[in-house]
Amino acid sequence: MLLSTQLQYGDDPVRNAEAVVAMEQAGLDVVWVAEAYSFDAVSLMGYLAARTERVQIGSGILPIYTRTPTLTAMTAAGLDALSGGRAILGLGASGPQVIEGFHGVPYDKPVARTREIIEICRRVWRRERLTNDGLYPIPLPEDRGTGLGKPLKLINHPQRADIPIWVAALGDKNVEMTAELANGWLPHLLMPEKIREVFGPALDAGLAKRAPELGPLQITGGGILALEEEMFEPARQLARAVYALYIGGMGARGRNFYNTVFARQGYADEARLVQDLYLDGRKDEAAAALPADFVDKVTLIGPPAHVKERIDVLRAAGVTHLHVNPVTADAPKLLGQVKEWIT
Repeated sequence: MLLSTQLQYGDDPVRNAEAVVAMEQAGLDVVWVAEAYSFDAVSLMGYLAARTERVQIGSGILPIYTRTPTLTAMTAAGLDALSGGRAILGLGASGPQVIEGFHGVPYDKPVARTREIIEICRRVWRRERLTNDGLYPIPLPEDRGTGLGKPLKLINHPQRADIPIWVAALGDKNVEMTAELANGWLPHLLMPEKIREVFGPALDAGLAKRAPELGPLQITGGGILALEEEMFEPARQLARAVYALYIGGMGARGRNFYNTVFARQGYADEARLVQDLYLDGRKDEAAAALPADFVDKVTLIGPPAHVKERIDVLRAAGVTHLHVNPVTADAPKLLGQVKEWIT
């Protein structure tokens, strides 16, 4: 089991990157860099590549609508070269709020687009002369352009032709496609006890079509981490605020993927209540309405014996990358302790 964390949001990315340097020395294996409507992920990943030596650097995630497939492939190849083969390309559809509200791009066909992007990226990294039919016609046909486009291949020789691709997926069709084509899966708000119940059929359908050379599907799981008693309540409050945001506020009624997954795990009534409260502006009440057992099962908050037990549950559920967001005054020390448990 590898150890991963998220690069913190903030207006001082240099300070946040320095924190990753210290965590790398404590045993951190992977750092994920988000791109919502914040600083872009690629700039931060390039800086991390220069400041670190061993840790893998993953986009967590690059929204599929914000770049052409070929630019996505070029970017991943560039980051992989700069980092000496430590890049991970994390992809995701994001949601209509961000894609249409911030980027002004229609949010359509997320699963089909992700499939084509994965296939195009791998052809680019193999330095094939690129052609593609489908949602991304390459070269662009004459009736949609000048007719002067021609198939090209990447000029550079990539560090790796098999840069790992991970996908943030929650819908059944997307999870199935991820299990078929991706190296790893980035779920969110998912209790390890419920992985098989909620996503077992989709995972099995995708794995049945998976190419053997991809190897086993890698999976992240974990949550907010606190081992010091004085941090338990602040960590739980932070967890409640974060989960209420996703379950209640990330999307409209009927178009919130996180809310749907929360409901599918046995919390249908609570899902409606949290969303209603959050969208009515009653955010604190929405956070308080989250069931305590849910918060406990999607976090790693408690004494060492409890956290070790939760890690065993995650491992048994197929999690290969323990993902933690530490709440502590000494993150490297805390991560070093957890690293010893999982190694």
